[in-house]
Amino acid sequence: MATYALPLHHHGKSKVRLGRVWRDGTVHHMVEWNVNTMIDSDMEHAFLNGDNTGMTATDTQKNTVYVVAQRMSQKCTIEQYAIALAQHFVRTYPLVSKAKIYVEQKPWTRVQQSGLPHDHGFALQGTEVRTVYVTYDKAGTLDVTAGLKDLSLLKTTQSGYEGFLRDQYTLLPETNDRIMASTVTCTWKYAAAPACYDAAYAAAKQGLLDAFLGPGARRRVQPSVQYTLYDMAKNILDRVPTSESIFLNMPNLHFIPCNPVGSSFNNDVYVATSEPHGNIEAVITRKGIAPHCKL
Repeated sequence: MATYALPLHHHGKSKVRLGRVWRDGTVHHMVEWNVNTMIDSDMEHAFLNGDNTGMTATDTQKNTVYVVAQRMSQKCTIEQYAIALAQHFVRTYPLVSKAKIYVEQKPWTRVQQSGLPHDHGFALQGTEVRTVYVTYDKAGTLDVTAGLKDLSLLKTTQSGYEGFLRDQYTLLPETNDRIMASTVTCTWKYAAAPACYDAAYAAAKQGLLDAFLGPGARRRVQPSVQYTLYDMAKNILDRVPTSESIFLNMPNLHFIPCNPVGSSFNNDVYVATSEPHGNIEAVITRKGIAPHCKL
């Protein structure tokens, strides 16, 4: 009688770097993607018997990343590409039951020159990396989760932290005016495809910014990172109607008040730190919707 089991397995290729240029006359469009593929397939015999018959090799998956990119003859979004790649694996290989594609996009942005967009010049702008995770299976079930990571945000006021539990281990002073900074990771699952993935991404990102930064000159103190995070998620659900579940991770990057030698702190000089830092995360959904990820 067998004493072992193989309940889960998959294989794929990671960190396949891809550049794609579409030429529209003299105007060029360019993206750089970092692609990760993973497929579920009926390959138990490779593990149990050393028989590789029917296996879609990871090298084949790597080569397919470039093939499918070339087939995208019209400028496409990161989501459209990931969907096409996932569907290719499932529809092409009989033993593949599900494809899982994760793609990151570097923030190359068209350069402005003399106030006009350059035809073929690009520069890295911002810190955030656009992401997508797509799964597609033999039953035709398609799930698309878009997002971003490394979105660095900071505001110098209108953030506070008061009323928290105090005991013998608590040294943190209460404040109603502090610097709040974070490097945001966010994903949102689509219940259905939006009319335009680029427009939906732009709306989601702007929603994050608006909630984090607050109303500007009008004073509105946000009482915690938790409160701000919830506002950010609500903005995405409000502004991207086809989104249904939001995940946010927000490290609280501390700027510690500093008393320069011979003077005192006057809301002016801080010790900038990156660690240790607080770490706040949550999943916010529309009512009745299951979270798309676990914490």
